[in-house]
Amino acid sequence: MAGWDVTAIVADHTDARPLHILGAITLDLESTLASAHGHCPQVIAVSAELYQTDSRVRQGVLDNLDKGQTEVMLLGDTFPDDLDERFGAGSHRLSMAARAFKSHALAAAAVSVDSIGATENFRHNELLNWPSWSISDIA
Repeated sequence: MAGWDVTAIVADHTDARPLHILGAITLDLESTLASAHGHCPQVIAVSAELYQTDSRVRQGVLDNLDKGQTEVMLLGDTFPDDLDERFGAGSHRLSMAARAFKSHALAAAAVSVDSIGATENFRHNELLNWPSWSISDIA
């Protein structure tokens, strides 16, 4: 609704329904890495776990950080030590609608969650002014 085109590149493409509920288009990781690169996205969000376990993803993140033109977000509970100096903490407040969509997406993914928190935390390379911007502003 806010003009964002979201593409999720996933390693396990067997059930993309949860991402489709959130409005994302999904692509296969292997096919995407093997193909020629198109336009440069404004924001890249990567699982911190995938960054740590897949050298191709790690190199892609580092290349984008070195170019300095793309916001990079890392999501997850653990954070790689090699990026500590380049990343800051951020969060965004989820609107009621975003929380409802997230609840349905998690149910479709068979993830049991007692409640969806009002905010989500992440790490980012601070190109954007995150404190004044939030998902609830555009949702």
